[in-house]
Amino acid sequence: MLRGIERSSDPRALVGHETHDDAAVYQLSGDQAVVETVDFFTPVVDDPWTFGRIAGANAFSDIWAMGARPLFALNLVGFPVGKLPLEVLTAILRGGADAAREAGAPILGGHSIDDPEPKYGMAVTGLVHPARILRNVGARPGDALLLTKPLGAGIVTTAIKRGTAPPALAERAIQVMAALNKVAGEILAASGAVHALTDVTGFGLLGHAWEMAEGSGLVLQLRARDVPVQDGVRELAAQDVVPGGSKANLRWVEPHVRFPADLPLADRLVLADAQTNGGLLAAVEAGTAAALVERLRAAGVEAALIGEAVAGPPALEIG
Repeated sequence: MLRGIERSSDPRALVGHETHDDAAVYQLSGDQAVVETVDFFTPVVDDPWTFGRIAGANAFSDIWAMGARPLFALNLVGFPVGKLPLEVLTAILRGGADAAREAGAPILGGHSIDDPEPKYGMAVTGLVHPARILRNVGARPGDALLLTKPLGAGIVTTAIKRGTAPPALAERAIQVMAALNKVAGEILAASGAVHALTDVTGFGLLGHAWEMAEGSGLVLQLRARDVPVQDGVRELAAQDVVPGGSKANLRWVEPHVRFPADLPLADRLVLADAQTNGGLLAAVEAGTAAALVERLRAAGVEAALIGEAVAGPPALEIG
């Protein structure tokens, strides 16, 4: 879609759309660059406050995925005026404001339109030192791969919409989606050990891992047994409780993936499951990886080592 769009020739435009990175970066001075991202979507849960909280947390995630800190945000709202009570919109905005407070960045305004279907998100501005930008490319042979949240959000929200999600599983998935990537992002950025970083969202773990592999010119080897998955998600996938987007993700990325012949389709779909405010995927120096995981876990982050980067033509290998 963007192949026909020319890259900016401005030397201060440090990150654009070329590698499908998480945010744009524009250099302001020798020690400051502005990071800009925007994200919004339709409700993934019924409760309006929870929807606002998840959408806000998701919008901020791209800032931490670039190694930056958020400065402020602007609300983006589509709302069916006259069809839903305005109290619903107030609750959505309160949820977003709660996420922004936890992120440590004020919401300074925004824009709204009358829309047949509710939509909510934010444009978020952040700041980073130009020499400390973290991108979704730059992984090196020998790097360990680290993931900071369990998979399953897309599958569980599909079960919620169908009315078949066990209450405990639904509550757990909402908790994961609503959790900010702030602590994980700050720890990873401060470690100095991260060579590539991205957040796992709509393209699923496999889709975002492929972007990292392709952009870094490496093979990413993922250990399926070590990838954290929310309890009950594989069982739902085996019953075909899987969103269309996750199935499309798998079809799109399959040509670049070497799966073991005995890996069930349900497991492949979980690895491709479209996430909402998923975790951070990092390629880190192998010698520091175990200690970094322990530091993340001590801070309440559900981090796990899930594979390695090795030399070779870009591909994903699932073991």
